[in-house]
Amino acid sequence: MADVFWSAERDRRLRDEAIAWLKLRTNDGAVPLTRSEIKDFSFDGDTFALQATQQGIRKPRQLEAALSIQTVYRSPGQPRPYEDTMGSDGLLRYMWRGEDPEIPDNMALRAALENDLPLIWFIGVGMAPAIFQAVCPVYIVSEEPDLKRFVLAPFDEEAFLPRVAGQDTVIQETVKRYLTRETKIRLHQPVFRSTVLRAYEDRCSVCNLGHRVLLDAAHIVPDSHELGIASVVNGLALCKIHHAAFDSSILGIRPDLVVQIRPDLLEEIDGPMLQYGLKERHGQKLMMLPNRKVEQPRADLLEIAYDRFLNATPA
Repeated sequence: MADVFWSAERDRRLRDEAIAWLKLRTNDGAVPLTRSEIKDFSFDGDTFALQATQQGIRKPRQLEAALSIQTVYRSPGQPRPYEDTMGSDGLLRYMWRGEDPEIPDNMALRAALENDLPLIWFIGVGMAPAIFQAVCPVYIVSEEPDLKRFVLAPFDEEAFLPRVAGQDTVIQETVKRYLTRETKIRLHQPVFRSTVLRAYEDRCSVCNLGHRVLLDAAHIVPDSHELGIASVVNGLALCKIHHAAFDSSILGIRPDLVVQIRPDLLEEIDGPMLQYGLKERHGQKLMMLPNRKVEQPRADLLEIAYDRFLNATPA
C-alpha cells in the first residue's frame, strides 16, 4: 500500500469494514481475541494491522488520524501504565501518551476528534497469550488538556444529543445516567465477562459446565455496592442456573469456597435439576477456580455475599 494519505472516503470505508469484521469475528463483542487472531484482518486484498504492537495508539501511515487504541491487562492490584477512568459525566477518559500534546500519537487522537472518526478500543482481558476485548466503535468527544486526556464514548454521542454548555439541567442529568448505563452495557460488562470467563477457563465454578454460551460472569458483590469493583476478584463464572440461584440467594458460597443451598430447598423434592444441579452441590467445594491465586475471589467479598445469603427471606 502506498505511503500517501488516503481519501476521506477510503479512510471511512477501512474503519467501517474493520469494525464490521471485528463484530462478526467476536460475535458482536461476546468473544475476546488474541493478537494473532486480530492480525487476520485484510482490506482491499492486503493484510492490514488494526492493533499497535508496542504503543497504545495505532496510527497507520496512510491515515491522518488514529485507528485504534489499546489498554493492557494487569493482574488485580497492579497499576496500568496509563490510568484510564470514567468521569462523573459517565464518559471514559483515555490518557495522552506522555506529557507533550504535540507528539504524533496525541495529534492522531486529536485528528480523530476533529474529524468525528470512529476508533477501535482493544482492552486487555488476559495474558499468556495476550487476549483483548474489541470495543467498537468508540468516539473521542472532547479533550481535557489540563488533565492530559481525551474523553471517549462507546457510541457516537452526537447521534442522539448535541453537547449542551452551561449549568447542569434535568436533561443533562438524564443524559449522564444514559451515558453511564450505556457505557456499562457496551464496555464494562463485556470486558468483565471476558476477563472472568478467561480466568475460569470457560467453566462454571459450581458445576464445571464448559459451554461458554451457557455461562455468565456473575458479580459476587453488585457493582452498586461500595465494594462492588469491576474486577475478576469480584467475579464468578456461573452457568445460568447457578447464576440465577446465586442472585436469588438459593445458592450461597462460603468464604472458604464451599457451596451452600438454602435449607428449605434441601427438603424439597422436585426432579433431577433440583436434585443433581443444586442439592448435590451442597457442602461441596467449588469445582473451578482461576489458576492464578491473585485472580481468585476475594474472601471479604464472598463474606458480604454469604451474609446476604444467610439473611435472605425465602420467596
